[in-house]
Amino acid sequence: MQKNNYNGALQQPMGSGFGKTSTSREVIEGIDLTGNVAIVTGGNTGIGLETAKTLAAAGATVIVPARDIEKAKKNLSGMANIELGSMDLADPLSIDAFAQQFLDSGRPLHLLINNAGIMWVPLRRDQRGIESQLAINYLAPFQLTARLWPALKKAGSARVVNVSSHGHQFAPFNFEDPNFLHREYETLLGYGQSKTAVNLFSLELDNRSRNYGVRAYSLHPGSINGTELAREAPLELFQQLGFLDAGGNLLPQVAASLKTIPQGAATTVWCATSPLLNDTGGVYCEDADIAALAADSSAPGGVKAYSLDAVAAKQLWALSETLTGIKFQFTDHH
Repeated sequence: MQKNNYNGALQQPMGSGFGKTSTSREVIEGIDLTGNVAIVTGGNTGIGLETAKTLAAAGATVIVPARDIEKAKKNLSGMANIELGSMDLADPLSIDAFAQQFLDSGRPLHLLINNAGIMWVPLRRDQRGIESQLAINYLAPFQLTARLWPALKKAGSARVVNVSSHGHQFAPFNFEDPNFLHREYETLLGYGQSKTAVNLFSLELDNRSRNYGVRAYSLHPGSINGTELAREAPLELFQQLGFLDAGGNLLPQVAASLKTIPQGAATTVWCATSPLLNDTGGVYCEDADIAALAADSSAPGGVKAYSLDAVAAKQLWALSETLTGIKFQFTDHH
């Protein structure tokens, strides 16, 4: 009987040989992805772009769905093995259309990298009334993965890699009021909840999909310099979190802890390609290895037990099907 990671049963570092400063190119060295097909959301900027480039350089055909096709064309110009598609994660119909277009191509999908996300934005709701960080960081990947399921299954051996964050430690999932209808909106709580949801989803997806040869992972890429992620966050928030001094300057100890973009993409690429993970899934990773459980709040890294809780994972799955109106069709219906 294969073990699952419910309640963190498998959450201990494997000794991958990599660490905080490893780059995406280092972790993929010697791995040939020729013949593999990958989709990388948010693959035209930041760590997503680095992830797409790294997988393509290893021989994979990489499809990058983008909201702004012109910008994506510019950022990806001249790169071999990369195709562009159109998709807006804030629009469920757009997710369906992109997925259907891929399914119509008849290709298997070996790697689905749910990398795109938003962070620390003011309160916004989508047409369904769902808070935007929850909608884009979690429900959109849930929907995209569900729609692409036939292609993942077709691959015979596939991985779904969900980019989460250390920010999951800001908040567990609030089943009573996920959309801040009855409590004051705090952007950090919204972000934390959305990333906890990503971890719970990865855990439950792996448990439901592994019999079909599909494994799932979540990860913290690290704190990274030079991405567009926090462009809407107010200065005060960074000061409150202890990143900036009173003058708005990055504190030296924070600057020293930041990763470069190639270091930031390393854990995603490791989760997507490492042979060490062939028989292990549903785990949360950081620094190109499986993370340890976060014992207490004073330790900076690790994963909170509440985001690997078996009961919460099943409850969230049911809620996600309700909120999106989508059920995973794990078996073929003839």
